[in-house]
Amino acid sequence: MILSGTTQHAQNGCAEVRRSKLETYEAILEALMKKPLDADRIAYETGLDCALVNQRLSFLMENGLVEERFLPKKTLYAITERGVSVFKTLNFSKYLEKVSHALSAIDDAIHVLPAISKDNDEPPEE
Repeated sequence: MILSGTTQHAQNGCAEVRRSKLETYEAILEALMKKPLDADRIAYETGLDCALVNQRLSFLMENGLVEERFLPKKTLYAITERGVSVFKTLNFSKYLEKVSHALSAIDDAIHVLPAISKDNDEPPEE
C-alpha cells in the first residue's frame, strides 16, 4: 500500500503542520539569528522545502531583512539589523498574546472561585 507523504509522516510520529507565510518568515529569521547559513541549511533548520525557502528568502531580501554574502563556493544568508528588529517585534507580539491568554484565564478563575467557595461553605445535605 502506498501512502501519501503526509500520511507517512503521521505514521512515523512526525505529522506535518502547515505554517502560514508569516510563520515561515519568522522561522527563517530565527534560524539566521544564530549565524549566516546557506539555503540548504536554512531548509534543514526550519523543516521547510528548499524551493519554499528560496521564495521566502527573496521576499526577505527585497524588504531588507536578510542579505546575501557571497563566498567562493557558496552563498550564505544573514539577517540584517532591520531583520533582527522585525524578528524581536514578532516574538514580543507572541509573548504579549500569551500574557493576554494567561490574564484571561486568571480573570475567569476569579469569577469561578466565589461560587466554588460558596459551595464548600454550605453544610452537606442529609
